[in-house]
Amino acid sequence: MSGSSDWKPKANPWLIALVVTLAAFMEILDTTIVNVALPHIAGALSSSNDEATWTLTSYLVANGIVLPISGFLGNRLGRKRYFLICIGAFGVCSFLCGIANSLPQLIIFRLAQGFFGGGLQPNQQSIILDTFPPEKRGMAFSITAVATIVAPVLGPTLGGWITDNYTWRWIFFINIPVSALTFFAVSTLVEDPPWVANAPKRKIDTIGLGLIALGLGCLQVVMDRGEDDDWFGSNFIVGMAIASAIGIIGAIAWLLTAKKPIVSLRVMGDRNFALGSFTTFMLFGIVYSSAVLIPQLAQEVLQYNSTLAGLVLSPGAALVCFTIPLVQRAMGFVPTKYIVAFGFLVMGLGMTYSMMLVPDIDYNTLAKIRAAQSFGIALLFVPISTLAYATLPKELNGDAAALYTMFRNVSGSIGISAATAMVTERTQIRTAHLVTHLDKFNPAYNQTIERYQQTLLSMGHAAATTMDTATGQVYKALRTQAQVLAYSDVFMFCAIGAFCVVPFAFLFSSVKAKGGGGGH
Repeated sequence: MSGSSDWKPKANPWLIALVVTLAAFMEILDTTIVNVALPHIAGALSSSNDEATWTLTSYLVANGIVLPISGFLGNRLGRKRYFLICIGAFGVCSFLCGIANSLPQLIIFRLAQGFFGGGLQPNQQSIILDTFPPEKRGMAFSITAVATIVAPVLGPTLGGWITDNYTWRWIFFINIPVSALTFFAVSTLVEDPPWVANAPKRKIDTIGLGLIALGLGCLQVVMDRGEDDDWFGSNFIVGMAIASAIGIIGAIAWLLTAKKPIVSLRVMGDRNFALGSFTTFMLFGIVYSSAVLIPQLAQEVLQYNSTLAGLVLSPGAALVCFTIPLVQRAMGFVPTKYIVAFGFLVMGLGMTYSMMLVPDIDYNTLAKIRAAQSFGIALLFVPISTLAYATLPKELNGDAAALYTMFRNVSGSIGISAATAMVTERTQIRTAHLVTHLDKFNPAYNQTIERYQQTLLSMGHAAATTMDTATGQVYKALRTQAQVLAYSDVFMFCAIGAFCVVPFAFLFSSVKAKGGGGGH
């Protein structure tokens, strides 16, 4: 055991962190890069947009199922070997996706891509946890943050640019050289520490695996397809929701009572890890919902193209990259849990600032709004990750990383689905409220109609048609206003959620750590 405690990687730890993070970056990028290419995929493969959406759903379903059991698979196959399998197979599946000539083929290949991609993030986390001592993990997680936060932002922008200038197939082909480079680097640099290499092999927990697959697989279908299928107005979504509830509740009950479960829930008994899982769940629910709302607003209301809509997010991503190293330094002399509390406070204020939307908002103001949202993200990712793992025994790192990544990804799916659904609902509510002002006894309404009519007459329109045209223009302006107010409402809900998490930050237990990263 003394050899285990004294173990250090032979290669440079920072090079290891960079290499494994590159693999995770590639996988996270693929969760969003396909979104903007769906219309092109549908047209090329002779399918509807609704059918093409299954290329996203299949990936998320397979990804969600594998995440919580990646610790088990790493134990059975050897973590390094499993990581290499995932990287290599991800590259092969990316190639197959790129050459697919029918939608069923693409869906099957995306399912396989999601299955192998699901092992990349948890393994990356586990390798970093074992490569760095607790006092240096904060700096290592700064590298991880680039993959986790910047990749989803870069995805739509890069995907839009590739699709507009080349072909949608290249959004998959670009993974091939990255996979090859990462595979070679990981095989050369990464090694399993003694407590991983010598860990007793677990038996396959068939019941636990089946319940997890049922619960999380069906949950991802509900989250990804709910908006398109009218949520619980669809028998299909209702059936998936019931199956998901049965699977998740059954899995929790089984994993808590089984002698050798496929993933150990004992990690949730650690207060810091449980709080870290909760706070990261809230963080990424807000992060992903806000990240999808800004481009959606830019495209649907402001009529930006996909590339420009993605670029709106870029200043915020740059701010995150610039701020994270400063936060890591601050963790050396400021109690980390106070940074977490301050981060959620700042995030709430950023979301409150985001409510200042207007229909004719310009690009620079919209980019500033996203930057204000992103500043809170930069204050939170590294501190929460550091605190979550600070008091865990290293033997539980594999299961902990799998569950932690699962919470993060599931919250992202829920955040995106909830945000888009709330925009639709709030638009309807805001429209119903605003339409009451379109009354012929309302002087402001009459003045607006007259102003439109005069403009139309000056443009040469026939007098007989100006009334109907003017009324249509007013209603169009009302719908735009209702949409903008709906987005402001959802940002308000995000702000409330962020403010509500602030008190929980103070519940993290005190941790003694050198060089920052403790919760002291």
